[in-house]
Amino acid sequence: MNHQQLRKEDFGNDFVWGIAMSAFQNEGAWNEGNKSESIWDRFSHKKNRILDKTNADVTTDFYHRYREDIRLTKELGFEVFRFSFAWSRILPNGIGTVNHEGIDFYHKVIDTCLEFGLEPWPTIYHWDLPQILEDMGGWTNRHIVDWFVEYCEVLTEEFGSKVKHWMVLNEPAGFTGLGYMTGYHAPGRMGMSNFLPAVHHTALCQAEGARVIRRNVSDAVIGTTFSCSHIEPHTHRFADIKAAQKVDALLNRLFLEPALGLGYPIEDLPFLKTMMKKHVFEGDMERLAFDFDFIGIQNYFKLVMKGAWWMPYINAMEVKPHKRGVHHTTDLGWEVSPDGMYEIIKKFASYPQIKQLIITENGAAFKDTLRHGEVHDPERTAFYQTYLQSILKAKQEGINLGGYLAWTLTDNFEWREGYQPKFGLVYVDFETQERIVKSSGKWFKEFLTAEKKHKQADILVSEKVIC
Repeated sequence: MNHQQLRKEDFGNDFVWGIAMSAFQNEGAWNEGNKSESIWDRFSHKKNRILDKTNADVTTDFYHRYREDIRLTKELGFEVFRFSFAWSRILPNGIGTVNHEGIDFYHKVIDTCLEFGLEPWPTIYHWDLPQILEDMGGWTNRHIVDWFVEYCEVLTEEFGSKVKHWMVLNEPAGFTGLGYMTGYHAPGRMGMSNFLPAVHHTALCQAEGARVIRRNVSDAVIGTTFSCSHIEPHTHRFADIKAAQKVDALLNRLFLEPALGLGYPIEDLPFLKTMMKKHVFEGDMERLAFDFDFIGIQNYFKLVMKGAWWMPYINAMEVKPHKRGVHHTTDLGWEVSPDGMYEIIKKFASYPQIKQLIITENGAAFKDTLRHGEVHDPERTAFYQTYLQSILKAKQEGINLGGYLAWTLTDNFEWREGYQPKFGLVYVDFETQERIVKSSGKWFKEFLTAEKKHKQADILVSEKVIC
């Protein structure tokens, strides 16, 4: 099969197609509508934190332009609109008083999705903790389990009659590792003393939040999402094989396996024993498990690791693509590896506890140029085509894959990297907020609507014959 022959119908009628986005990266209006400061507002307003010295105060202005973007999603042929709730817009104090302006905004987003025939698939937490809760310890404070449950109660009681597909967390390994271990992301905290409690409290929230949805929303379809990468050892050396195992445990298994009732991967990550002693209380291990309806895979690249005895805790370091002679990379230096997508799907599918997998994020950043009112991005189009081939291959081998959500609709604020990386199917002029569909977006439209066009053409032909 080559990518020119890729057809939507090959994935089946029950396979859903959508786009994914997040509140902080798109909404802007950072201090409008009684919204309070989030950890990313605080972080991005500090000097030298964001590489291009920007912030997300306005970004794509989704707060005011949500209708335009939801309409664009429908016009491109997608069926699902994944967005996230901003905790600080719903509960400005983190807990307690509900902000009705925030509630009204998300009602409008959901209602607009339904009006255009799109399924709203919200994520409860996509990295933007209220700063007021971070000031009380954030994810390192065990009380966050109660705070998060209260937040989930508000959301499900308010929106549960309209929304049936829910995702609890976005990439817990990402926001705990980058936010509480390396300090590269908000809130910028570092060290194992922050990371270990954050991991356990996040894993508890993942399950407890799901239980709130199950209790409050009839017929809910509940998932959570994981950043994941196929990990390969650089050579057959024992040190490289062990390095790959440790990184796989840290990036792919740390939050997945507790959710499946398998506990933490302590054997490959012995430093977790400290967490077990200090932060895991009686009854916690049972609370970590939840019978999710689906697991969201968020894959962008594969990693190749080699042993590095001097690296604390994991004794591993990445062998970058260019060091391996790999030149097919994205603008962020990530290796383009559709085979890696296939392998990670197979890995997740090997867990019998997982009912269904959905690709809840996948995409690529490339340098885009606006010429004569158009953006031609053949590299991104090729990326999607080859990754979709790998997904189709896994599906045809019998893996229960329920859908694919592209990251993302519009160029937006890419966390620490600012606005330089462009992931969108739609180009955004951040001065004027003009949206221009890139050639990759046009390819998706053709791919997703081709069957419909053929059916319409057949109807017209048959009508002419009848006449």
